[in-house]
Amino acid sequence: MIDSHTHLSLCDGSDSFVVAAAHEAGVERMLTVGMDAKSNAAALDAAERHGVVFAAVGRHPHESAGFGDGAVAEIARLGAHEGVRAIGETGLDFFRDYADPDDQRRAFAAQVEIARELDLPLVIHARDPDGSSEAIDEIFATLDARAGGVPVILHCFAAPQRVDDAAERGWYCSFAGNVTYPKADALREAAEQVPDHLLLVETDAPYLTPQAKRGERNEPANVVETARFVAGLRGVAYEELERTVEANARELFGW
Repeated sequence: MIDSHTHLSLCDGSDSFVVAAAHEAGVERMLTVGMDAKSNAAALDAAERHGVVFAAVGRHPHESAGFGDGAVAEIARLGAHEGVRAIGETGLDFFRDYADPDDQRRAFAAQVEIARELDLPLVIHARDPDGSSEAIDEIFATLDARAGGVPVILHCFAAPQRVDDAAERGWYCSFAGNVTYPKADALREAAEQVPDHLLLVETDAPYLTPQAKRGERNEPANVVETARFVAGLRGVAYEELERTVEANARELFGW
């Protein structure tokens, strides 16, 4: 199994402990994702120390205040490291007022260009207030305008109303533990519809712990719970889904 999106530096315990627990659960590869300068460095450090860990580096929408040329240069420099297999997470978040939307847009557009220049996939964060699709619609429009040819991962897939549009564009849809939540009907329907070759699973650890372990902080080992749930939704054996997502991640991240 793989975890296409985690944050090792935020999980409980050392990287070595968390990675060992994931390995014991059957998780053989993971992408640990940076969100700012400090976590980018931590992600790259984890990738250098653990053969099963690879990194994404970027600037999260919440951390986009003051994003400028220095940040662009730093992400591009880190992105050239052999352990880095994606740029991001980036995108737009209008759910929380942590960063000005224009700062988010500037950081997002810059990271699209970095991903293009480095020929790396782009990890997208999208979140809207309940009942709105403003951020998601703008993200789709920006990617349509700027990201042609760049592999796109819609992390913690949050656009069930656009699942067909994402598939038409060839964008990967990665499902986290929230797909297992009792009220996540729309997400579950989307998880059934994504074509096999565009499907991924993730933890987004330490966030979004699967329903079976709610109340605990999430960790990469728990991607197995989410994968079993998604396999059930799709009417396939866990082993078949495991082969599918492993092949997709290998194609996408080159690991």
